[in-house]
Amino acid sequence: MKENAKLIRFAFRLRSRRSRSRPFFWSCLMDGCAWTLNLIAHIEHQVSAAIQQPQPKKPPITMSAGYSTVSQALRVASRAAWRRPQRSLFQRCPECRHISRTAIQRKQAADDPNFLSILDNPPNIVRTGGKKHGPGLIVLALIPIIAFGLGTWQVQRLGWKSELMARFEDRLVRDPLPLPPHIDPSAIKDFDYRRVFATGHFRHDQEMLIGPRLMEGKDGYLVITPLEREGDGTTVLVNRGWIAKKFKDPKTRADGLPLGEITVEGLLREPWKKNMFTPDNNPEKMEFYFPDVVQMAEITGSQAVWVEETMAPNLMTSWDREARGIPIGRAPEVNLRNNHAQYIFTWYALAAATSIMLWMVIKKPPTDVARKVRQNKDWS
Repeated sequence: MKENAKLIRFAFRLRSRRSRSRPFFWSCLMDGCAWTLNLIAHIEHQVSAAIQQPQPKKPPITMSAGYSTVSQALRVASRAAWRRPQRSLFQRCPECRHISRTAIQRKQAADDPNFLSILDNPPNIVRTGGKKHGPGLIVLALIPIIAFGLGTWQVQRLGWKSELMARFEDRLVRDPLPLPPHIDPSAIKDFDYRRVFATGHFRHDQEMLIGPRLMEGKDGYLVITPLEREGDGTTVLVNRGWIAKKFKDPKTRADGLPLGEITVEGLLREPWKKNMFTPDNNPEKMEFYFPDVVQMAEITGSQAVWVEETMAPNLMTSWDREARGIPIGRAPEVNLRNNHAQYIFTWYALAAATSIMLWMVIKKPPTDVARKVRQNKDWS
């Protein structure tokens, strides 16, 4: 046992010299020494028992074998310390350099006496998702209603336009009527698109041009010439047709200025109205952008009657007239725009699409983050 005491004193002296450089290594080494000394004591006890009861067949265990076991244990502990360079689980006292057997414990939040847990101060559960909708839902609900109403209105417009075009088509197939000497302007609406004819001679000195007007991508003008009828002396305005821009000056189109008596066949029309994008006419400079029949009648001293000259649709004839500067008359057909069927499809499709969107928004399930915990003001 004297040798054991010497070994312990040697180990503690060695540990005190190098503990500052490698505390973990020497702590592990001392743990190994303690375990080894316990093993030596156990071996000595077994040796004493063997001496009291000798067994000739088995050689006695000597102290050299015990110290060999100690050296092996120290080598194992040393290798383990070098392989695991981690902090020891036991705390070392800085004064006495004694290795405590109490494991190091980290501080917990509950160790603070001022700590308040969720059980001491329960939170408020608030809803962040769900089916709460704002003013946007009202706007989304109004869109299909308005779109459906506009679609229904276009259905009514389609019926009205179809009936109007059918009435005009019926007037076109009838034989032309002689234009009466005196015509009430308020009654022209009931004879719109009615085929008529009148005989007289043109007043080319009072000719007016409306434009610019496009025809097949070419710039030009509409020629408006007063027709003075023989016998009664009344005058009406005749829209003779389109000419190219280069024939704006009457001197450049002698073939387009017929002289003498002429019979004009055309359609009695109610002239179109000015839109918001069309500028006003300038009669002082004889610049006209839309047919203001009343204004033109006052300038020429004629009746406020508008007749559009017609001609058979023939491509070769149109090319010849265009080249010679002769006005190209319109075809005897109804040229009203009828796009109400497209508008109906557009509005009803919009109403259906927005209705589906509204249903999806209303029936949409709550989001994943439907609720959240509101942090209490007393929490740290």
